[in-house]
This record gives sequence, structure tokens and C-alpha cells, in this order.
Amino acid sequence: METDQMTTYRLGIDVGGTNTDAVILDDQDVPLVQTKTPTTEDITTGIVNALDDVLDGADITSADIDFVMLGTTHATNAITERRGLNEVGVIRLGAPATQSINPLLEWPDDLAEAIGNNYTILDGGHEFDGRELNDLDEEQILDTIEEFSHVDAFAVASVFSPVRSDHEERVAELIHEQLGDEVPVSVSNEIGSIGLLERENATILNAALTNVAAEAANAFIDAMAERDIDAELYFGQNDGTLMAVDYALAYPIFTVASGPSNSVRGAAYLSGIENGIIVDVGGTTTDVGAISDGFPRESSVAVEIGEVKTNFRMPDLLSIGLGGGSHVKQAVDSVNVGPESVGYRLTEEGLCFGGETLTATDIAVAAGLADIGEVKPNVDEATIEAGVSFIQERVERAVDRMKTSAEDVPVVIVGGGSILVKDDLEGASQVDRPDHFEVANAVGVAIAQVSGQVDRIYSLDEVERDVAMADAKEQATNDAIEAGADGDTVDIVEIEEVPLSYLPGNATRIKVKAAGDLAH
Repeated sequence: METDQMTTYRLGIDVGGTNTDAVILDDQDVPLVQTKTPTTEDITTGIVNALDDVLDGADITSADIDFVMLGTTHATNAITERRGLNEVGVIRLGAPATQSINPLLEWPDDLAEAIGNNYTILDGGHEFDGRELNDLDEEQILDTIEEFSHVDAFAVASVFSPVRSDHEERVAELIHEQLGDEVPVSVSNEIGSIGLLERENATILNAALTNVAAEAANAFIDAMAERDIDAELYFGQNDGTLMAVDYALAYPIFTVASGPSNSVRGAAYLSGIENGIIVDVGGTTTDVGAISDGFPRESSVAVEIGEVKTNFRMPDLLSIGLGGGSHVKQAVDSVNVGPESVGYRLTEEGLCFGGETLTATDIAVAAGLADIGEVKPNVDEATIEAGVSFIQERVERAVDRMKTSAEDVPVVIVGGGSILVKDDLEGASQVDRPDHFEVANAVGVAIAQVSGQVDRIYSLDEVERDVAMADAKEQATNDAIEAGADGDTVDIVEIEEVPLSYLPGNATRIKVKAAGDLAH
């Protein structure tokens, strides 16, 4: 294949628990070549292996790559495994009103211990309409900073900071003045929405992940440097859009659940379906999500991450322990598949690859749903039939739970493990398995736009509705540009306005999302 030096090539990489997927797109967003390689214990090696495969397959050089986008489960795994997390100093501004419930109170003990269990509640905070609860006591804050000087990062949360953030910002200034600009400080008004405890939790997790994010970013940068790729680098976010590396280092919490979001975006793009259900079958889990106007549907309830309730934006997902590497367990009268999985060891342990573990992939091969591996697994017909039926029913139930009505809806099936699922799904008006379905996650991160989002309460007795709406749109647009979007291409893609009748002052919650193309 001859390469045109004027063509802009994009490389999308998605690092999952089982496989690292990669795809190269041309400037028309057409996939040229794809690969699926086993994920390695160190991220860099897996990325380099996938990179080498697609560069060889596309017959282009590293100099031809202009943009590289990475989706990773690094942050999610760190929280789940309690590994590599920062020690965090938690400062809540809201005394005495918020002292009845301490920070970290509902956290699992091992996770609270992993981040140091350092917290305090100080004066400060605001009412919903911006009036101060009480004054900020800077001497009190300086004493706390000195007490917490041993921590790796700070999390600052103030009552109603999404409405008025100056107390949080002043505390961040004081921390940097005392300890230096290199100390990471996460402020809650930039991360979560109105509810204090869930917003505080999300902010603490964000602060705990800053070193983990730096590790992932360095692995990403090192992998590109190892193959002399001088391209603009981006991370996938959990709303199906992108952010620049610097932005990802400041807000690593936004990479949590980015993998399934990338799959939803990729599935929508590859199939042309903008409203429906997406089923992404991986090696370990199956993630079922909904696509709404081309973007992942956002969860409307508090989402638990590592058993901690949060209220920052998260996709509405249902994850079940079912994938290509799932163990198949035989009982006297039944067959169960998952949730245990051989993961990235499938090509070593699966029967069809010469191993000794009966997996879901072996069931699919034995049933004639797929033709992969070195040998046909020796599985009796009753086990095959029961295994296929079990998998199909689990997926159908998951699709049904994600639907908002009883009507049949379009379903798109993607992911390397999608060979497990038959096309005759109950509840589906149509089932689409588009070209390049195996690497929909890598395609999704490669074609993604860059976004910004604002979620604020305005008192319409204090400010006119049009002014409030214009302010929210401006903030969302600025956030998108800061995350790496070209300002000339940013559009408002979502507006939500909810009157809050239980609050005085004609209070209204306004939520705005803006998205635009990558800034070149």
C-alpha cells in the first residue's frame, strides 16, 4: 500500500484486562488495519506489541502517525486492587453543619487505609445560592496543611462548591504556597455534581489516582518514544470523548469506565446505529450499555467505584462476569459460565489452544459458533447446549435490564468475545455485528471528540434564565477547549434543565455538555 504524506493517520489503542487492541484509521476515519494482542503485566510492552502489529500491517511508518488515543483500565484496576494509590489529605469545608458524617465513613476499611485515612472538617462552604455558610479560617487551613505535609496529594470538598468555588480554590492556593506547585490538589467543583458526600468521594479517588495516572501516561509516552512516534497523545474519557495527557494527569478519575464507553462509541460508529443497546463481550466480562444520539447514556444514579459511592459523570453500564476466558463449571443438572476467567492466559489454558481448562470460547468452538484455536475441544453435546443457552440467557437478561421500555430495540454486538453470542437475541429488533467488531473499543477511542461538561445550580431569582444558560454553555465550551478541543468546532451536544422545587429562590439545575474535534 502506498502512503500519501498528506494523509492524517490516527492510532487507537485500548488496554483491557485480557487483550490490548489497536487500530489505524485514515483521515476519512476508515479502519486500515487492526490487531488484538495479549495484555502484558507492564503496560508498555503490550502497547508496543500492538503498535508493531498495526504498523507492519498498514505498511506505514511511525512518522505517518499524527494522533494516538489510549483507552486504559489502569485507574479502575488500581482502585479495585488497592494498588499504587496516593496517600491523600482530605479537607472538607463545611463545619459545623457537616460534622455529623465524617469523610471516608462509608468507605471499605482497606481502601480508606490504602489512602492514609487523613481527613478534617474546617469552617467554610456556601448555601445553594452562593451565600457563605461561614468565613474561611486561613490560619486553621495552614495548620491542617502542616499536619498533612506528609501526604502525596490533597482532596478539597466544600458545601455547594459547584455553585460557588472560591473557598476550594483559595485552599488549593494555600496548599501550593506552602508545599509547592507540584503537589496535586483535587477540588470537588471540577469533578462531581451537587451532593457533597458523593462529590467528595469522587474527589478523593481522583487525588488517590494522580500517581497511577502518571505511571500510565509515562508508559504511554515511553511506548510511543520506543517506536519514534512523534504524535499528539490523548486519553479516552468515560463519556466516550478524549482528553489531552495533561488533563488526564489532573483528572484521572474520568478514565474510569472509559473502555466500555469507547466500545459504545465505536459500536455506534461502525454500525451507524445512534440509539440502541451495545453488548461488548471481552475476555473476562460482558459490558452492556445504551447509546443515545451517538454517545453513551449517562447514569442518573450514584455509581459505586471500588464500593465507594460517587456522583461524577459515569456511563450507564451493566457488567456481568461473562467473557471468552470464563470458566465453564459442570454440575449434575446444570452448567454455569463465569465469573471466574483465565483472562489473558486463554491462549495457554483454553482447550481449543491445547490447554486443560474448559472455557466459554471452547463452548463456542465446539458449538460451531467460531473457528479458532488449534484443536476442536472434546465436549459432550449436553454441556455444549447448556453452555450456549446459559450465555444467551445471561446476555438477553442484561439487554432487557438496560432497556427503558418493553419494546424491541436495535442491539449491536462487539468485542473479541462476541463469538459467544448468537444473533437471535430476544428483545432485539435487529442484531448488528459490524465489520471490525473485534476492536470496536480501539475504533471508539480513535474517532472520539473532545468534551467538556458543567453541572450547576442557579438561583433564577438572582440571575435571569438566559444568562444562567449562557454561563453554563460558556463554561462547558471552555472545559472542552482546555481538554484539547478545537474551539472553532465545539458545539453544545446536550442540555438538561431541572427545576429544584425543594430549594428556595427558584433554584434550577443546569447541565450542559459541549464537544468538538481535536485541535491540530
